[in-house]
Amino acid sequence: MIVFQNQYKAHKPIPSSDFSGRRKFVQAFMMTCMVVLVSRAVYLQVFNKDFLKKEGEQRYVDEVSISAYRGMITDRNGEPLAISSPVQTIWINPKELKGVTEGELKVAVKAMAKAQGQKLTDQQKQALFVELQQQKHQKVVAMEKILKLPSGKITELLPSDTTKQFAYVARRITPDLADQVKALKLVGVNIDREFKRYYPAGEVSAHLVGFTDVDDVGQAGVEAGYENMLKGTPGSKRVIRDGQRQIIDDIENIREPIAGKNVELSIDQRIQYLAYRELQKAMEENKAKSAALVVLDAKSGEILAAVNQPSFNPNTRKELKESLYRNRAMTDIFEPGSTVKPFVVAAALDGKYIRPNSLFFTNGMYQIGNHVVKDVHNYGTLDLTGVLKKSSNVAVSQMALKMPPKYFWNIYSKLGFGTSAGAGFPGEASGRLLDYHHWHDFDRATMSFGYGLSVSAVQLARAYTALADGGVLHSVSLLKRDEDLDARRVFSTKTAKSVRAMMEHVILKDGTAYEARVDGYTVAGKTGTVKKATSHGYTEKTYFAVFAGMAPATNPRLIVVVMIDEPSAGKYYGGLVSAPVFSRVMGEALRVLGVAPDQEDSMPILLSEQGY
Repeated sequence: MIVFQNQYKAHKPIPSSDFSGRRKFVQAFMMTCMVVLVSRAVYLQVFNKDFLKKEGEQRYVDEVSISAYRGMITDRNGEPLAISSPVQTIWINPKELKGVTEGELKVAVKAMAKAQGQKLTDQQKQALFVELQQQKHQKVVAMEKILKLPSGKITELLPSDTTKQFAYVARRITPDLADQVKALKLVGVNIDREFKRYYPAGEVSAHLVGFTDVDDVGQAGVEAGYENMLKGTPGSKRVIRDGQRQIIDDIENIREPIAGKNVELSIDQRIQYLAYRELQKAMEENKAKSAALVVLDAKSGEILAAVNQPSFNPNTRKELKESLYRNRAMTDIFEPGSTVKPFVVAAALDGKYIRPNSLFFTNGMYQIGNHVVKDVHNYGTLDLTGVLKKSSNVAVSQMALKMPPKYFWNIYSKLGFGTSAGAGFPGEASGRLLDYHHWHDFDRATMSFGYGLSVSAVQLARAYTALADGGVLHSVSLLKRDEDLDARRVFSTKTAKSVRAMMEHVILKDGTAYEARVDGYTVAGKTGTVKKATSHGYTEKTYFAVFAGMAPATNPRLIVVVMIDEPSAGKYYGGLVSAPVFSRVMGEALRVLGVAPDQEDSMPILLSEQGY
């Protein structure tokens, strides 16, 4: 048996006799393949010594790792959102690269002696050593130019401490550049294959998909949340290296790499794109601080789109700040304002604390202890439809005080407020819902019009499924699924349908969200214009503009929630800022999915827009 070593790393000998103890093979084909590989290894090590010794150059057997392919991330239709492509990584052994090694000198001396036909003198050897040093320096400079590194960068990686045997020079470079470096034949320079992550959708899906670091480990979004599923298991193989540590032949595969599993999201990239486009446009037009938008399938709870502004390009990520890659739709919370009023009406109806024909005398204000609840205008007497249509704080406060705190709290809790939506995204917000034991009358009132509790855009969209699907609340999922096994009833079918019909009036010309109308389809929704809280209380200058709605209202297929933070171009009402975004996204999304129109009186407008 022959053992090959270099002076820096000992390598285990490969037995030349029997490999049968290593693996048990069931199939004859696999056994045959192994016999061939073993025979080649024995042949190279024992019988073909000339192959392992050429021109005085020492060759040896080494074991190297084989990178595993990371699983793809796709949308529900198989469109790639994250894929891996093979790249090369350059790393050095500073101990070998710093100077001329003994092995290099021996090879050069023997070659020169053969050329001259006589042994070299000590003086000639010294001159050759100096020449080799100069050549090595020139090659290092050439490598810096190939890799476009600052002059002297590689020299900085060669410390006086010569025990260091590893340092990266360049990660994830193209095979062409790696070949140019390899051609320099520098001892101490090594090239490994890795994979680089590429995101075809760029910033459109960046917040959802996330990104990996230079070691291909997920750092944000789905890449981080599903790391254990996406990452593969590296393999290994035995190779022959020459005296310059370059791999010159493969001997055998020891362990095949196992590719990571693919992750199929519930996202429809077509809807994701149009949602991103419209939100970006609204963000710019309203000079807002940030924005988020969610599109849910009303029947299954699947997330079809979740976009945020501002965004980032996961393929570059230069000077990336955390505020840019935070998925606001999932992780940021806000007070939902009047968008929760339909739930208050539904709760009061289902609990029989009010009747379908109940009337409310608003008078513009409502005294509760030392506090006063106000409406924008004095709406006088309102029925239930009028309460939602005019968005009366006074009327819903009166309803809230009719309901026992425990019952009211329980409805909000069943809707998912105060607990994570459980969509499968890392860092999802739970929101805030104060325990009813700590409620005072004024707390009950403010919570009826969306203050004193906090939700994420996804949580609010999920809650709306209870109105969209006949009183059944759906769980939400970021992964594609066939059915929702965790759906549960919150309201009666009759109540959900009745409240949904009331919400259609919000979209009428004398409602608060006429801009949310969608040609060809009935729409049910609710606006929210929410004062932002500061350390000194609620401000009168900054707002969240919110709209939540569903369509077609007669049999909802989609739910869309739009939240725009601090619009500062003049408009700040949810019905003027967020409702138009809802309209454009909902209209296009319904057409993308082929949902039939259900509103005949606006069909001529729809047909003319489509060019018929």
